[in-house]
Amino acid sequence: MKKNNDSLLQEGYTGKIFGSTESPSNRILIGIPLTGVVRGEWMLARYGQVIPCNWSQVDCIQWLDQWSPIGFLVADARNIIATACVEKEFEWVFFIDHDTIIPPDTVLKFNDRMLKADIPIWSGLYFTRSMPSEPLVYRGRGNSYYNKWKMGEDVWVDGLPMGCTMIHSSILKALYDESPEYEVKGHRVRKIFETPARSHFDPETQSWFNSVGTEDLEFCTRIMKNNIFKKAGWPEYQKKEFPFLVDTSIFCKHIDMNGVQYPANGEEQEFN
Repeated sequence: MKKNNDSLLQEGYTGKIFGSTESPSNRILIGIPLTGVVRGEWMLARYGQVIPCNWSQVDCIQWLDQWSPIGFLVADARNIIATACVEKEFEWVFFIDHDTIIPPDTVLKFNDRMLKADIPIWSGLYFTRSMPSEPLVYRGRGNSYYNKWKMGEDVWVDGLPMGCTMIHSSILKALYDESPEYEVKGHRVRKIFETPARSHFDPETQSWFNSVGTEDLEFCTRIMKNNIFKKAGWPEYQKKEFPFLVDTSIFCKHIDMNGVQYPANGEEQEFN
C-alpha cells in the first residue's frame, strides 16, 4: 500500500480533461479578476445562475497578486481578459468581480440585451463597500454619485463600475488598436484599462500633489474623450452626454471577506 501511495505522490494529479471536438461559440467571454479567496455567497451566485437555452460561454479567471515588478492590479487583470477577448474574437466580455454577488436572473437579462445588440456597454447596480454605502452611478466627475433615479429603472450615465458589466468587443478592439503593449508576468497585453495615478507640481505653493483614481471611471472617460464609440461603429453613442447604461433592476450586493453585504444599512431604500 505504501508503494502505491508513493507512486501517486510522484505522479501528482492524474485526472484528465477531455474537451469537445468542436470549437466553442465565441459569443461571450466571462472575465473574473480574482484574488484567490472568495466568499461562499459569491460562488453560489456565480454558479447558480439561470442559464438561457442554447447558451455558450467561456470563463477567463485571472489571478491577482502584488509581487510582480510592475504590480498586478485590477487594471492589469482586466487587460489580460480584454486582450484575450479581442485576440480570440469574442463578441462580448462580461466582467464579474470577485466581491460582486449577482442576482440569479443576471444572465437572462444580459442575454436579452445581447440579442438586441443596441447598447455597447451596460452594467448592473451595486453600491460602495462602505458605511454609509453609495450607489456606483455617476454623472460627472468630482460631484459624488447621481441620485435622480428609482430602483428598476434604466439610468444613463457617463461613469459606471466594472464589477457586473457587459462590453461589446468592438469597443475593446478600438481601444486595443491604439493602446500600447506591455508585459504582465509573461503576458503580452494591451493597456486598455489603466489605474490613473498622476502627480503635478504647484509652483505657487511649491508643493507636489498626487491623485489616484479607479480604472473603471478612467476607462469610461477615455472612451468618451478619444471618440471610441465612433471608431467602434457606434456613432450615435458618441453624441450622447451619458452614453453608458446602468440597469438598476440587476441589483448586486458588494461583499467583504467578513460576509458583510453592502448596502448594509438599507441605503438602497432611498431609491424605492
